[in-house]
Amino acid sequence: MRASATVCSTTNPTGKRRMNMREVNEKTFEQEVLHSGLPVLVDFYADWCGPCRMMAPVVHELAEAYEGKMKAVKVNVDEAGALAASYGVSSIPTLAYFEGGQLKGVSVGYVPREDLEGKLAQWGQA
Repeated sequence: MRASATVCSTTNPTGKRRMNMREVNEKTFEQEVLHSGLPVLVDFYADWCGPCRMMAPVVHELAEAYEGKMKAVKVNVDEAGALAASYGVSSIPTLAYFEGGQLKGVSVGYVPREDLEGKLAQWGQA
């Protein structure tokens, strides 16, 4: 288990580099998510998961769109299985929305951006 957080970035279809998303684990989750001054969207994923790879660009787009109002982080369930289990993650991708250290909403499986934005609005992110 790593003690430090990893920063992940991707490139969008136009070749523009996307905003970095921090990868968190059991040691960094509390500080990065539960004690964050901003609401946090947590992407529970695995590298081998096809739907997770489909979901990643959507999460990156939302991280960019809501920059300064919300942050997004990633949790690799293969490396942080106990953390994922502690939040009831049994299928991936699972997106969990935290605000003020509290879990406010969960979405399981691939979700188009428009649908995820609707869920964020329901969970409190306008």
